[in-house]
Amino acid sequence: MSQEVTLPALGESVTEGTVTRWLKNVGDTVAVDEPLVEISTDKVDTEIPSPVAGVVEEILVAEDETVEVGAVLARIGDGSGATAAPAAPAAEPAAVAAPVVEAPPAPEPAPVAAAPVAPPVAPVVAPPVPVAAPPAPPVVVAPPAPAPVAPAAPAPAGLPQPAPSGGRAMPYVTPIVRKLANDHGVDVSRISGTGVGGRIRKEDVLAAAGQAGQPAPAAAPTTVSASSLRGTSVPMSRLRKVIAERAVASMQQTAQLTSVVEVDVTEIAELRTAVKDQFAAATGVKLSFLPFFVKAAAEALQVFPIINAVVDGENIVYPATENISIAVDTERGLLTPVLKSAGGMNIAQVATAISDLAERTRTNQLSPDELAGGTFTLTNTGSRGALFDTPVVFLPQVAILGTGIVQKKPVVVTHNGDDSIAIRQMVYLALSYDHRIVDGADAARFLTMVKDRLEAGDFDGDLGI
Repeated sequence: MSQEVTLPALGESVTEGTVTRWLKNVGDTVAVDEPLVEISTDKVDTEIPSPVAGVVEEILVAEDETVEVGAVLARIGDGSGATAAPAAPAAEPAAVAAPVVEAPPAPEPAPVAAAPVAPPVAPVVAPPVPVAAPPAPPVVVAPPAPAPVAPAAPAPAGLPQPAPSGGRAMPYVTPIVRKLANDHGVDVSRISGTGVGGRIRKEDVLAAAGQAGQPAPAAAPTTVSASSLRGTSVPMSRLRKVIAERAVASMQQTAQLTSVVEVDVTEIAELRTAVKDQFAAATGVKLSFLPFFVKAAAEALQVFPIINAVVDGENIVYPATENISIAVDTERGLLTPVLKSAGGMNIAQVATAISDLAERTRTNQLSPDELAGGTFTLTNTGSRGALFDTPVVFLPQVAILGTGIVQKKPVVVTHNGDDSIAIRQMVYLALSYDHRIVDGADAARFLTMVKDRLEAGDFDGDLGI
């Protein structure tokens, strides 16, 4: 007697799933709790284990087919009723998909370039070397200049200073040339420049280093590894379809606007440097900027609940907690596990929770409920080098905060009423919001509070270590 394997409920809001891959074929033996089939939903991809031990007698749902929760996926018995015929639908997509991926054979340049091309290259490249590279000019050491008639006042900063020996004044050296000299171990005070007014050029430094006539070392050529997807066509995954549908629906049903502020996070950078070792020892995770962004945003959401609101038909719902969805980049697509009740967490708790959620998201170990219930989203596009972007708000939420890359910049700072230029750690914060619900003034007030909180850098009491 065979037993039916049905699609179980995989979360409160999950009503259907797509069979992405059968892990067993008809006639295969399966043990209790052994993975039987992979299912993709709009929340998460997961494996369905076999509820019984036996032999797969019948597969009723083909790969890439979507069925509702409770639908019969397969039948498992003692093997007496096994038949290979029902397995055909599952095998057919694989047979069709294989040529699509393998159609464009990888080019094999090695055999072509091995012997025929190499010989003619040498005579073409070799001749320009003696022609383009004239003999190295000799290192000229100028005779000591006569002592100045009238001693001058000390030269202003940045101008040539008298040589330590008192023999002659050293010509002006640009920072680039000075760095080149340092890299090659050349003392610029002992060489004469061939530039205008005796200015020392990089050619003079190279000549003194014994590299006259040779071009500056070129960077190694970048090796690009072409993707195997070039020239192919593959069907959208279930997750990609869901993301596409929600993005289009969000842009069609909402009036989205983005406001951007620039924030000085130098104080946080210094705090991270001071406590990173202690923090890692106490929590087991590295201390990045992201937990500070989450903490500041969670506090501002408590003050401006309209940014944390969700839309329910024609009603605006103000949740009692700040459930912040954290965008995680995975091979399957963008997923947003939820940091529940983030408003009551300290930095250590936020950092630990984010690390755990991100790891389990990438290894496909999240439950569907961990991807539901978000009231606000934070996406760290700066982790991939972006200055900032205009992230898309996903319904029913009304806002999403994008954090850019933290980088050093020259910034005008004011101290005791005096302005000066200093190197500071700066970041752009971009808040996209549904303008039907959130006004520009609301967005500006929220961003200003987050900015002020971050720039103050007063998180010592919130570290939790």
